[in-house]
Amino acid sequence: MAVVQKAVWYIESHSGEALALADVARAVGVSPYHLARVFQSVTGCPVVRYLRARRLSEAARQLADGARDILSVALAAGYGSHEAFTRAFREQFGRTPEDVRQHGLGNVTLVEAIRVMQDAPPEAQVPRVVDAGPLLLAGLAARYRGTDTAGIPAQWQRFEMGLSPSRRTRYAYGVCFNNDDDGNFDYLAAYEVASFTGARTDDTRLRLPRRRYAVVRHHGHVGSIPQTWRALMQSWLPAAGLIAADAPEFERYDEAFDPATGRGGVEIWVPLD
Repeated sequence: MAVVQKAVWYIESHSGEALALADVARAVGVSPYHLARVFQSVTGCPVVRYLRARRLSEAARQLADGARDILSVALAAGYGSHEAFTRAFREQFGRTPEDVRQHGLGNVTLVEAIRVMQDAPPEAQVPRVVDAGPLLLAGLAARYRGTDTAGIPAQWQRFEMGLSPSRRTRYAYGVCFNNDDDGNFDYLAAYEVASFTGARTDDTRLRLPRRRYAVVRHHGHVGSIPQTWRALMQSWLPAAGLIAADAPEFERYDEAFDPATGRGGVEIWVPLD
């Protein structure tokens, strides 16, 4: 597994925790010195600076969206006090948290998630065909440009925060839907529900009818899922004589998926005509 790709994924999916360089290096399996050198050589940004900028950027979004309690945002971003958070926020953006909450982002330049693709191309697979559905899914949705999906790990982290254990079913679903001609789409991080009455008031609800799907296993790190998607759509489906339908497609995560390492337990499901 490429060091930088795994480090970026770990930061994006654990940024709500009190992370330091040593924590990320331990998760990646290299020394802090090695991680610091290779991360900056690939991304042009030191690990600690990237982590700090990403946390503050997510905090700025929350404030611009009207977060009521600045201290709660500060604590979630890893700062122990309002004062420390304000000082770091002003250094990063040149404005105070109070100003952004009152007037919006304006000229604030946010630091977006980095997309690093370093895994080898996946080995060819023959898709299996499965009938499934209907599925009732409820969760957190966000809009992405087709070429910039690096924010998805942070979306999953936001969705899982505060989620009751009873909402966590056997499978988690990452659904791509509402695609447009420019390649933009909505992504829903969700669990299945028995009925939408059990969903939270701020959940996005999506019903997928029963239909046929082509299914393949993703064997690499979760950060390299786009490579498996491309191989499936461009090579494996045509080779099997299958045609994708214009309908929502999804990743399905089972109990074998390890959120600490980003490996195991992922399938890709594509609807068929």
